[in-house]
Amino acid sequence: MCRPAWAAARTEEVRLRALKDLRGIRDRIDREYTRPLDVPALARTAGLTAETLHRTFTRAYGTTPHAFVTTLRATRGWTDA
Repeated sequence: MCRPAWAAARTEEVRLRALKDLRGIRDRIDREYTRPLDVPALARTAGLTAETLHRTFTRAYGTTPHAFVTTLRATRGWTDA
């Protein structure tokens, strides 16, 4: 039989792993902010669809991946020239 505490621990483990993956994606965007943003490619590296990445990134960080990279570019004075 499955005990409720085991299910809760498993759910927490999955949630923490997803946050770790999102942090890795956020860090990659932070390192490569001068390159074009390719959300589908970022999603593939995490084993997600682009829609799922967009939704979970927005839920975790309060901003979309595109808005995040745009903010980085604006604050760091990046130009596309």
